[in-house]
Amino acid sequence: MSQTAPTTSELEAFLDEALPPERMAVIEELLRSGDESLTAELAEINGRRDAGLHSLGEVWRRRRLTCPTREQLGSYLLGVLDEGHADYIKFHLEVIGCRLCLASVKDLEAQQSSAEAEVSQQRQRKYFQSSVGRLPAGED
Repeated sequence: MSQTAPTTSELEAFLDEALPPERMAVIEELLRSGDESLTAELAEINGRRDAGLHSLGEVWRRRRLTCPTREQLGSYLLGVLDEGHADYIKFHLEVIGCRLCLASVKDLEAQQSSAEAEVSQQRQRKYFQSSVGRLPAGED
């Protein structure tokens, strides 16, 4: 596992829990090892945030301005987006690996699966109810 020193940008993303899990683990391990300069830099970032001093990049990341909406993610899963938009969302999910959007996609997929199961159960009940009394009685 790489133990390279994190950049300021990575530390900001770490505080927002917006890094890939592997990199989050590396930074957490560095913090647990007692890296005082890293701890001081995180304290400085938090101090800036508490004081309301934000860079444009930080506002961009914290407001998640590059993240598609949940509706757009759902449309992506249904395959109804134009090619350019679908390509962007695929890049956002697969290359950037946005943890929040990946979690949202996973939730949408789970909802879709449960909705499909419910529709299937309703269809089965309907078929059963429509055939009650129409089948000949079995002989014992």
